[in-house]
Amino acid sequence: MTHHPTRFLIVMGVSGSGKTTVGRMLADRLGWGFFDADHFHPPANIEKMAGGIPLNDIDRGPWLASLNELIGRCLAEDRPGILACSALKERYRARLVKGHSGVKFVYLKGSFDLIRSRMETRESEGHYMKPNMLHSQFDTLEEPRDAIVVDVARSVEEIVEHILRSL
Repeated sequence: MTHHPTRFLIVMGVSGSGKTTVGRMLADRLGWGFFDADHFHPPANIEKMAGGIPLNDIDRGPWLASLNELIGRCLAEDRPGILACSALKERYRARLVKGHSGVKFVYLKGSFDLIRSRMETRESEGHYMKPNMLHSQFDTLEEPRDAIVVDVARSVEEIVEHILRSL
């Protein structure tokens, strides 16, 4: 198997695990582009989530396709990037990277209680993902086998350093 240098990272994990914060800091440190998968949802999906209704696979199809295109475009234009995306199931991750090499997953792993306490802090800031939806996220989560795994109990700085060393 040819080894392709990593040119794109997908920072994944349940809501509240710090994907956006870690992704942005990593992008700054590497000088890469940063994308938040949440910004690629069609309005209907955002409306559902804001109403506390978890998305189903049909809702996710066009969204995953657009993220796959984004990754492809970045790689084709030699613009390395970082995508913050929950990517909770193996088949979602397969869909994201389909047809692309040089993409690596970073899994921000944390306990339900730790992440829930962080989300409760964040809810006061008006984030649309509500803490009570966290159960469905953990139920859906299929831990990746081939990712850089980082414990979210560490500081953001330590998490980013760990990821940079792992690359």
